[in-house]
Amino acid sequence: MIGKLSGVIAEKSPPQVLIDVQGVGYELDVPMSTFYNLPALGERTSLLTHLSIREDAHVLFGFLTAEERNTFRQLIKISGVGPKMALSLLSGLSVAELAQAVSKQESGRLVKVPGIGKKTAERLLLELKGKLGPDLSQPVSVANDAQADILQALIALGYSEKEAGAALKALPPDVGVSEGIKLAMKKLS
Repeated sequence: MIGKLSGVIAEKSPPQVLIDVQGVGYELDVPMSTFYNLPALGERTSLLTHLSIREDAHVLFGFLTAEERNTFRQLIKISGVGPKMALSLLSGLSVAELAQAVSKQESGRLVKVPGIGKKTAERLLLELKGKLGPDLSQPVSVANDAQADILQALIALGYSEKEAGAALKALPPDVGVSEGIKLAMKKLS
C-alpha cells in the first residue's frame, strides 16, 4: 500500500496531479479542496494517499490532510458510493461542512453536490451518522419523568430522537405517560 508521496509537482490538471518522486511520476486524483491548496508547478509537496485496486485499474488518490483521507475512506465504505463520488463530495463540501450536514441531517446540502441524488444523500446521512466528528445536534431536554418516559417510548417505536423531541415539545407539560404517547403519535403521523 502506498500511504504517502513526497516529491515535485510536475503537472496539474484538475482533478489530477502528477508528482515526480525521484524520477517516477505518480498520477493522483485529488479533491478540489486539495488541488486549490497545492503549491505551484516545480514546488515540493507531500500528499497522503489511498490506493484503489480494481480489475481494470490501480488508481491513486491524494489528500493534503489525514482528515480528508479518513473521510474519503468512510465514504467509499458506503454501498453505492465509489471513489469518484467520494471525491465529488469532498470537492463540493469541506470535511467540516460534510460533518455538520451529517450531524444536522441536512440532505439538501448534499444534493447540491453534482452526482448526489436525494436517495444517495439520505443513505449518506444514515451511514455516516456518528462517524464524522462530534454530533452537533442538541440533546432533547425533558422537564419531568413522564416526559422522559414518553421520549423513550417514541424512540423505542422507531422515531428518531429529533422527531420524538419535536413531538414532546408540542405536548402540554403536565400530560401523563399513556396520554402523552397517544398525543405525540398523532402529531408524528
